[in-house]
Amino acid sequence: MIVRKTKPLPVECVVRGYLAGSGWKEYQESQSVCGEKLPAGLKLASQLPEPIFTPATKSDTGHDLNIDMNECRRMLGNEIAERAGHLSLKIYSSGRDHAAQRGIIVADTKFEFGTIDSELLLIDECLTPDSSRFWPKDQYVVGQSPPSFDKQFVRDYLETLDWDKTSPGPKLPGDVIEKTSAKYVEAFERLTGTKLKL
Repeated sequence: MIVRKTKPLPVECVVRGYLAGSGWKEYQESQSVCGEKLPAGLKLASQLPEPIFTPATKSDTGHDLNIDMNECRRMLGNEIAERAGHLSLKIYSSGRDHAAQRGIIVADTKFEFGTIDSELLLIDECLTPDSSRFWPKDQYVVGQSPPSFDKQFVRDYLETLDWDKTSPGPKLPGDVIEKTSAKYVEAFERLTGTKLKL
């Protein structure tokens, strides 16, 4: 493998096509997400009129913090912020369209970019169950949290524990690992049209 060392941007490049997760929580409080005003009356899992770029600061400890575009520009400079936002929306739209043809909704996703000599490069996984929220199209209902192809089994299990969400994390039971793995494999096979050999 040939790699190039980049300087990672200190911002997660998040694109949302649907209201879920921290975006849904923020919308309920302010009818906006990361400073982007949204229409009134949206519900959990509502599709947005168009995808929005909602950057977040990267955190080494705890959760990433949503920021507005002004803060993103302050952190990255106008040119890099605008380019990262534009590329994020473009990659998301392409991935969303591909997944939709295979019965999967890409509700939201995040990208990581870095620079080499001011050239902006995608530097991490993209459009995977770890970096995206995938929903089965045939089970999607507005107002309900759809079943997911991502690590939701892990999240749901962790919410049942008395754990303060600091390292080290608790050991996962076998059935949670198996269900999560099965969902990842199903997503891979649906998106690629290829049977995964385990």
